[in-house]
Amino acid sequence: MPGQEESRPLIGITMGDPAGIGPEIIVKALADRKIYDITRPVVLGDHAVLSEALKRAVSQQRVRVVERVADAGEDPQEIDLVAVSHLGKGSIVPGSPTPEGGKAMMESILKAVEMARNREIQAMVTCPISKALMQRVGYAYEGHTQLIAEETGAEDYVMMLAGKQLRVVLVTIHCGLKEVPGLLDIEKVYRTIWITARALAQDFGKKSPAIGVAALNPHAGEEGIFGSEEHDIILPAIEKARREGIDVDGPLPADTLFWKAAGGRYEAVVAMYHDQGLIPLKLLHFADAVNVTLGLPIVRTSVDHGIAYDIAGTGRADPSSLKAAVRMAVDMVKNRRRTTAVPS
Repeated sequence: MPGQEESRPLIGITMGDPAGIGPEIIVKALADRKIYDITRPVVLGDHAVLSEALKRAVSQQRVRVVERVADAGEDPQEIDLVAVSHLGKGSIVPGSPTPEGGKAMMESILKAVEMARNREIQAMVTCPISKALMQRVGYAYEGHTQLIAEETGAEDYVMMLAGKQLRVVLVTIHCGLKEVPGLLDIEKVYRTIWITARALAQDFGKKSPAIGVAALNPHAGEEGIFGSEEHDIILPAIEKARREGIDVDGPLPADTLFWKAAGGRYEAVVAMYHDQGLIPLKLLHFADAVNVTLGLPIVRTSVDHGIAYDIAGTGRADPSSLKAAVRMAVDMVKNRRRTTAVPS
């Protein structure tokens, strides 16, 4: 049934830290039959950990280890699994991370990247990891994004956080607030705008996307009274993007820009630093926001929340962000197919 498979992409879901809420939100998300209407999901993780999560959830589903990934995702009563680790029953206690769990966490990510690059899966969706645990077991990265970019050979990539009302892309990500001005330069801001515009067209199906760019300083610097970054860095980057035909406004005061974007004026906002973009995003989309890496040769989305060790294993984890990440990955796959099908 090739037509049906084409309409339901094969999506790989990584387990995340097995001691976090990843296993729980996976079994909750895949208990929703609507997920199987749009995709064929396969989990990359650990049989014992996933089985124990199903048992805690009192789920009627069962885990099936698949030999051929192409056969996965057909039966909503089964959670299909590519077993990339073998931790054993009782080896992981929810809320208590271990080096063994950290290694399994990383193995699932690397396997998903390999499968996406080989086109065994059409997209990867990642559950939350511990950055500290990742580094503890030998991977010196800030997070998923940098690791996946290196594994796929992507040099130009940015992080987008997205919901139905608002999409935000960050110029700088995880750094101290006092470091932000020194990390900004014309090329960095321009490349963020350019990657965002390309991804909105390729991955989100927006033919002529409008982008709003946030100022760094209050009142967009108030003609230099509160800072010169708007005049010296952000505006030249915007002008460079405009010369390439990108529909972009700014630099605009952030306190009004996000209101306009949430109302539909812009397809995305480019923010200068982490909290500038994520505070309004999470105000609107705390439960259902999705983390998307733009600029990769593969499709990768993720939940927009952490590992939540404090509630792991309690049954209180909300799968909304994971379900939204799966839906967005499906949409991105379909949009990329349409884009590549159009003659140049």
